[in-house]
Amino acid sequence: MRQHSIPETMKAAVMKEPGHIHIEQQAVPVPKADEVLIQVMAVGVCGSDVHYFEHGRIGRFVVEKPIILGHECAGIVAAVGSSVTRLKHGDRVAVEPGVTCGRCSACKEGRYNLCPDVQFLATPPVDGAFVQYMTIREDMAFPIPDHLSFEEAALNEPFSVGIHAARRSKLAPGTTLAIMGMGPVGLMAVAAAKSFGVERIIVTDLEEVRLEAARRLGATHTINVRNEDALPIIRELTNGQGVDTAWETAGNPKALQTALYSLRRGGKLAIVGLPAQDEIALNVPFIADNEVDIYGIFRYANTYSAGIEFLSSGQHDVMTLITDRYSLEDTQQAMERALHNKSGSLKVMVYPNGMQ
Repeated sequence: MRQHSIPETMKAAVMKEPGHIHIEQQAVPVPKADEVLIQVMAVGVCGSDVHYFEHGRIGRFVVEKPIILGHECAGIVAAVGSSVTRLKHGDRVAVEPGVTCGRCSACKEGRYNLCPDVQFLATPPVDGAFVQYMTIREDMAFPIPDHLSFEEAALNEPFSVGIHAARRSKLAPGTTLAIMGMGPVGLMAVAAAKSFGVERIIVTDLEEVRLEAARRLGATHTINVRNEDALPIIRELTNGQGVDTAWETAGNPKALQTALYSLRRGGKLAIVGLPAQDEIALNVPFIADNEVDIYGIFRYANTYSAGIEFLSSGQHDVMTLITDRYSLEDTQQAMERALHNKSGSLKVMVYPNGMQ
């Protein structure tokens, strides 16, 4: 291992049980031959982190022992393994959090997000990024330009979900898109859609602060579904035809149904959000009669380089999404802030090595 001055121990925010995070001293990990050691500079709090914090599980993934949360991260290469050639000490990088096997059929087809043996940060039993230092395989760390902040680089993770949804649903320039739900993933999906040249981006949410953020990121029309029925407005905006594509990013059954009904004949529906329940009633005759194409979206694959390029272009003011900033020592408060989603809060960020 080639390294510079690195401490022997570090602070880590460990969730001992759901709802309770403790700061511990742990040994700084040593990178394997093909790994790099990252000094973690910024970590976004994701909806999945909040779900584990509140419930201790997401579907088949169950927290059965203490775990470190956090997977939207960026930092500085602090040391490299003996066989690392692409990165060096001091490089600024965004970290793609899912290390796959590279050998299964899904990996060989380029759909490595479907790898059955993926080791994904902060998905039980794999520890995440609420630490001062972490290791990752070299190919999962992507250099970022000097003008891109660590916060923006960390947001490349949820941004990648939007890029993947755009590619899966064959999003094309000049088309119309409806996005249901303006949480952090939905907001980054707006930015992704703008990058793909969508002509009209119609979004819905219950909170005006989120709709305002969506407008800043490129949404052309916003609908507050607390006060308005989205469907007639979408029909009016599309001359009665419906949108070409709809994405559901909220994990809400009603929003999914609205997304379906907002489509034109032959439209495309991407399911990004995960609802609390496994089964939701959908109108099968409507799907069949209109030849609706439905795409499941699971994380992303082959998006990180494109995401960094998009975010580095300066056309996306994603820093406006970061409304709450916490030190590693205050990770408990950061998680509670994200959980309760107080008015005015959009994206919570944690800084394991201090705010820059």
